[in-house]
Amino acid sequence: MSGVAGEHCERRIEAAAPVPYPLAGDIAIDGVRLSDEPWAAQDLAQSYDFATGELTSRFAFGAGDRRATVEILTFASRSHAPLVLQEVALTVDAPCRIELVAAVDPKAARGIIRERRTGTPGEKSAVCDGSLHWESHGALSRCGIALLSTLDGTEADRSVADWDARGPLQTRYGADARPGRPLRLRQIAALIPSIVHDRPHEEAVRRVAEAGRLGFDLLRARNREAWLELWKSRIMVDGASVQHQALIDAGFFYLNSSVHPASPAATSIFGLASWPDYHYYYGHVMWDIDAFCVPPLTLLQPEAARGLMSFRIRTLDVARRKARLEGRRGVQFPWQSGPASGDESAPGGGDAAATEDHVTLHVARAASMLADSVPDLRYLREKAWPILAGAADWAVSRLTRTERGYELCRAMGPAEVPVPPNNDAFTLMAMHDVLRRAIDAAARLGGPCPPDWQKALAGLYLPRRSDGAIASHDDFRIDEDKGTTPSPLAGLFPLEYPLSQEERTATLALFLPRWRAYVGSPMLPALYPIWAAMAGDRRLALQLFEEGYAAYDHGRFHQCLEYRPDFPDSEVPAGPFFANIGGMLTGLLYGFSGMTIDGGAPDRWPRRPIILPEGWRSIEVERLWVRGRPMRLVARHGAERAELAET
Repeated sequence: MSGVAGEHCERRIEAAAPVPYPLAGDIAIDGVRLSDEPWAAQDLAQSYDFATGELTSRFAFGAGDRRATVEILTFASRSHAPLVLQEVALTVDAPCRIELVAAVDPKAARGIIRERRTGTPGEKSAVCDGSLHWESHGALSRCGIALLSTLDGTEADRSVADWDARGPLQTRYGADARPGRPLRLRQIAALIPSIVHDRPHEEAVRRVAEAGRLGFDLLRARNREAWLELWKSRIMVDGASVQHQALIDAGFFYLNSSVHPASPAATSIFGLASWPDYHYYYGHVMWDIDAFCVPPLTLLQPEAARGLMSFRIRTLDVARRKARLEGRRGVQFPWQSGPASGDESAPGGGDAAATEDHVTLHVARAASMLADSVPDLRYLREKAWPILAGAADWAVSRLTRTERGYELCRAMGPAEVPVPPNNDAFTLMAMHDVLRRAIDAAARLGGPCPPDWQKALAGLYLPRRSDGAIASHDDFRIDEDKGTTPSPLAGLFPLEYPLSQEERTATLALFLPRWRAYVGSPMLPALYPIWAAMAGDRRLALQLFEEGYAAYDHGRFHQCLEYRPDFPDSEVPAGPFFANIGGMLTGLLYGFSGMTIDGGAPDRWPRRPIILPEGWRSIEVERLWVRGRPMRLVARHGAERAELAET
């Protein structure tokens, strides 16, 4: 649940915390309960409708000589963000006594129930089944959950369990069922985190009461309408295989379904999925979200992108404190931000947190892109500028002035190695972009620009090899541990570092042919098709879309894994992994189109000739949002530039 955190049971750090399950339940046939005999459920099948965000589960439940067919529809409302809804439709093959239970179940959530209500204080009758005020383990967060249920299809006995002060919310319906007369149990639950309301259980009651007035059918229709609007931004690749288009659609769905304008916190690296048995991440907000998820959302769902950035804005004081703690100026965002507080929450000794500084630069770059994509300067002035200026101040204080220029000592890039090198090229290229954007923003706002920003930008040192290629860092060897990590290529895209054609060609020639040694790991492999296209190799670009993204596809519903299953470091098949998904979508929208968001006119954002993977004829998006206006993007292979025009 967005904005809710608890103390991790093993690491004792701030982490995402499961909350009581709001759509629990049970079924009984002639007194035989499915919860007592789960093996009696057979023929389970599930379908996920990406067009509407609806999950449908079907199974049969047999007890004695009676058999029920069950279909369960579940979805999270996009039109009313705090709501999740479920309908259980049940039909029987012979007359029997049926009991259906609607519940909010806390047993899988570590925490305490501070208050449980089944009535509505001051009201003659309860406006919903009940509410829970739940507190996470460690008392880091609270949330309120309210439940409203109804049974349609027959007369039923209804009872609410009102005696259990610390147990689940439960509403039981008992009815005589007959063949050909389906019963429909409908549940609506509202979930409110304490980060948006200090008495969240009371606000949850108000939200679910409003949902009851609107009704299940209208809420379902409005959710479908909201998804229909989102899918107007579907990324269509003319010439792609059916399988590749399906993976693009799945990535679009997973990213958009895990963010919302109303979210009080940024999403995590697995979106809304949870992997409690996995060995790291803990629901923390990391640089991958700012670097790879905010850019595509800026065009696809800009209000949700600003929702993600609101987490960084809300925790700006945390970044200021961290910078001061490090003896630096400006702002320094944590490596692993706790999902509620925003504080550094890396486990153990925090090795990466100590030396992977580039997170701040990606936050600032994302804020700048968002500011450049809105109609006026208010977002830049009020929201983005404090981040952008703070990051520029931090960058200058992080650099060291030497005879070679402004250098970066002891900093790791994407290649996490035991000893941080000097002059990590990836971080320096990101600094270049952020300093340039900060200087441009100062001019647009009409204020003075600190001279040390301009000096640092002009004198920024970048390690180069004798063949003209950008080296990953000082004393770099391609055969060193993790030497094939293509971080300098990430400087070409998405960071768009300005190199001469000779330097670009040499850098591509150094890292691109060694893709087999790196593909299979997370994050950057999704960008390989763009780099192959930059090198003019269409066949390799198609191959790398398959090897660097499609091969990560796993199981039902196209879950993109963190590691490719055949990669040596793969331990748990965990997905959907948003760094890979966001990287793929960023590549489609910006990489192949050659588009860079800046403060200039949008029709000048596309800047490179279009080279697409072999067989791909065009990438088209019917509607993107640019400065509050709908625009259409068309990138045709062989064109001098992509077309971005108002619809």
